[in-house]
Parts: sequence; C-alpha cells; structure tokens
Amino acid sequence: MAARIEATVARLYPDATGGLDTVARPSEHADAQVNVALALAKRLGKNPREVAQQIASNLDIAGVCRSVEVAGPGFINITFDDGFLGEQLRQMSRDESLGVRNATVTETVVVDYSAPNVAKEMHVGHLRSTIIGDALVRMLQAVGHRVVRENHIGDWGTPFGMLIEHLIDLGEAGAAKELSVGDLDAFYKEARKKFDASEQFQARARQRVVALQAGDAETLRLWNLLVAESARYFAQVYEKLDVLLQHSDLRGESTYNHLLAEVVERLRSGGLLQHDAEAEVVFPPGFTNRENQPLPLIIRKKDGGYNYATSDLACVIDRVENIGATLLVYVVGAPQAQHLAMVESVATSAGWLKPPARMQHVAFGSVLGNDRKMLRSRSGDAVKLVELLDEAAQRADASIREKNPDLDPAIRSTVARQIGIGAVKYADLANDRVKDYVFDWERMLSFDGNTAPYLQYAHARICSIFRRAGEQSGVASAASPASASVLRKSVRDVTPLVSHQAERALALALLQFDTVVHDSLDRFSPHRLCTYLYELSSRYTAFYEHCPVLKAEGDLRQSRLALCDLTARVLERGLGMLGIGAPEQM
Repeated sequence: MAARIEATVARLYPDATGGLDTVARPSEHADAQVNVALALAKRLGKNPREVAQQIASNLDIAGVCRSVEVAGPGFINITFDDGFLGEQLRQMSRDESLGVRNATVTETVVVDYSAPNVAKEMHVGHLRSTIIGDALVRMLQAVGHRVVRENHIGDWGTPFGMLIEHLIDLGEAGAAKELSVGDLDAFYKEARKKFDASEQFQARARQRVVALQAGDAETLRLWNLLVAESARYFAQVYEKLDVLLQHSDLRGESTYNHLLAEVVERLRSGGLLQHDAEAEVVFPPGFTNRENQPLPLIIRKKDGGYNYATSDLACVIDRVENIGATLLVYVVGAPQAQHLAMVESVATSAGWLKPPARMQHVAFGSVLGNDRKMLRSRSGDAVKLVELLDEAAQRADASIREKNPDLDPAIRSTVARQIGIGAVKYADLANDRVKDYVFDWERMLSFDGNTAPYLQYAHARICSIFRRAGEQSGVASAASPASASVLRKSVRDVTPLVSHQAERALALALLQFDTVVHDSLDRFSPHRLCTYLYELSSRYTAFYEHCPVLKAEGDLRQSRLALCDLTARVLERGLGMLGIGAPEQM
C-alpha cells in the first residue's frame, strides 16, 4: 500500500513529494489508516480532507482493498479485500521465516551482555542484562545479521591478588571443591574478610597482583584455575536460563590487556591525552561535573594502572578493527549511561568509531521486591540467580500438577522448566526495559493476563486441537502427535477465509508479525514483541470462541485449521525470539 500511495502522490503532486510517511498502519476504525494527507496538505497550503479525497479517488486498490474512505481531518481509512488477506496469509504460512524479512542492510553486530565477575555469584542483577541481551541476539539473527556474542566478564584487576592468596590458603583441591558447588559468594567473602582483618594477608595480596600483572607463570596458573571454575559455574546458570551464551563467548577484561598500552599511545599521538591530578585523561566535549567543570575520562591512574575506560576503549578497537563490527550493542544498566557516552565520544574523536560503526547503549532499570526496593533475599543479600531459577521451575511444577494431574511425569518435568523459566524471562521482557519492575511470583506464573504461561497455554491449546482433529480425520495411522503433524503440514497451502470479524481480526494480527519484529529491533525493545504476542493470543481466543474449528466442515474447517496452525507457529517463533519455550502440552 505504501508503494501504491507513493505512486499516487507523486503523480498528483510531483513538486511536493519526498520525506512523506505513506505507511498504512493498524487502526481502530478500519483495517489500516494512512495519514499522509495531513503533512502533504501543510506543504501545499490546502485543505487536508480535500487532499485526502483526491488521493483516495485516484488510488489503485485493485486486488488489495475493498474500500478506501476519508475520515476526520484527512485520514485515509483502508479496508483490505478478503481474498487479498487470505493470499497474504497463505504466502506467510508457506514461508519458513513466517514473513519476517531480512534487514535491508545486514550488519556485523557485537552484543555485550551478562558480564558476571569471576569468583562472584551471579545474582538477580545479572538477570536483565542476560535475558534482554539474549532476546536481542535471537531477533538480530532472525533478520539476517551476523551476530557476535561477547560476555565481558570481570576476570582481572586488584581483587585477584586476595582471591589467589585465599585459593593458596585453601589448597587447590579445596578451592576447586568450594567453587564447584556454586557458592562463589562464600569464597569471595572469605577472601575479603581475611584481607580486611590481616595486614600480612594484604601484603601478600598486593605482591600477588604485581606478579599477576607481570605475567608470573605460577600466578597465571592459579588465576586460570579461578577463571575456569567460575566459567564452569556460569555455564550451568546459562543452561538453566536457556540462553545462547557459550564458553566460547567469554571475553574477559584480560583479553584486552595487550591493547591497553596501545590505547594510551594512540590517544597521545592523536593529541587527545592530557594530564590531570597526575593521571592521564581525556576530556570528551560536553561532559561536566556538578561544578560545571570538564569531566575527565581516566585512561591511566597516577600509579600507572589502567582504568575501566581503557579496557572499554580497547574493546571498541578490537570490535571495530578486528571483528569488523558496524554496530556495538551494550546491554548494560542505566547507571552506566554517562560512562558509555564518554567512551563513545572519545572513540569517535580518536577516529576508531566512524560511520557506519556506532555504539548503542541498551539501558535497563532494576528488579524490585514487593517493597519497591532492590530485590533481596530474606537474609538481605542479593538473590542468587540459580536459586531463583530453580524456584521458578518448582512453582511451575506445582501449578501443572494441580491443573493437569494426569500429565506424564517426564513431560511435566520438561514443561515445568519451560513454564517457570519462561515466566521469569517474560515478566522481565514484557516491561519497558528502561523502567524498574516488581518481581511478583503470583503474577508472572498466572495463566491469565500478559504472562508467558498464558501465551504458552494458547500454543498448547492449538496443538491439542490438531491432535483431536488428526484422530477424527484419520490422516495418519500413527499416534495422534504424528497425525497432528501431518494435518498441520497439509493446511499450510490453504488460502484462509476471513469473512467472520474474528477471523479478520486474527488475520490482521498475524500479518503484523514482520513489522513488529523489525520495530522491536529498531527500538531495541523486546517488550514490543511481548505486547504483540499477547494481543495475538487474545485475538486467537476471540476467534476460537466465535469460530468453531472442529465442528466446521469442508473448506471452512480447513481454513480455520490453517489459521490455528499459523497462529501456533507465530507464537512459537515469537516466544523463541524471546528465548522462551512453547510446550505442546500443559
């Protein structure tokens, strides 16, 4: 429609085209609405309704629209032809990507997310970065981008002096055992306690840091042991959370050590490096402190040590110059906004970040408890992520036992994890990422409302329709899952009928899938996809209530089965982009 409207406008007003919004968007008053006449009339100095009427009267709608009407101050309301919608649905069903187009320009995208610290527990604070980053990775891949996952773990710096010395005190076997059981917090706290209590231990820790930075072989071996045990534990958490991060995606701060001196020299040779209070800094333009004085980005401290900013700048160099990234996505909490903006400014001034390469900060808020304060355990500590995930699966299992006590135990165990983990993920992703949200078990595990269980149940219900339909039709002599699969494939070349209002509403929702995926990516906002999937499920519920499927006959039955199948596939694909499973039974 946009192409047809553009052609009509160009023909009628050849001197006033360019930069006009000709996209037909969903509307409450019609299938779609175009608002181009308002902006065009302003350019021409004419009445918007008259301009809209002229466009509507000259618009080629053959084979696409049933009617085009002018409404309000100059809106163009479009009602699509039933046959056109049916054919669009058939094409979507036959397409493996379900109509989701590849990006116009495919890019190499580095996504920096999760980023726990070695020898420290992953807690609920890592939840948002990990699952938002994972959803964006999946969506970016779905539209054809080359995506490089980078888990920028904290594996270097002064704390490792005390951690290595604590490891030595415990003995390698004892330390490995303590770390392997997943109690990383206890290991770190014990090391910290010894450091604060003993000057002798402090001296040992400082000497160990010097040895580590100097590349002492024995110290590096012990450091590698700490990193390996922590990485093994992180992998267990990622497996429970069902995210794409692998061991090969780890990019610790140590990875960029060889580039730190180069960062300093390149900044110096570019005339950007300055001295301030005995430290080497860069003053990016436009950043000031509370006293309105220029704010420095510290590159090397007065003791000669490098700062976080130095490592972040090294990352930019590596990602742009070595990986070839054109988009650097940082899924990092909102409090880091100024730091990342300063890094971006310096990298741009240094010439390392130039078009098409750019940085994108995907900021997010905090997870709160019912008291609207940072979510904590009963002891007051940060909630361990692994404990939260296990509790989610346990709560989901109890809910399934109550709703479907006859479900096979093996299936129930798998489904419980899909529902529990899915509920945790969706409760996070369904919120606008920049806002805080309250962690509420009862709400997120509910089978009503905008929740993962509601969407998962909608998918499972459609699967059950096909199991029953397969048994009735005798499509296959095998068990009902096989016959259901055969039946589902058989309706994917059917052109659905969209004569009923509920069928039409469902059809229009299905055909928005492509737009929603690209819109969610353009805004780096997975919650927009969540909202779409919830609205799609709601429209399917209305369709199911008003349009009998298994009681229908002939072409109407096939048409409604085709709509059911396409809805289930969009739900499964959409949830999959969010990293959430879609069980066939619940």
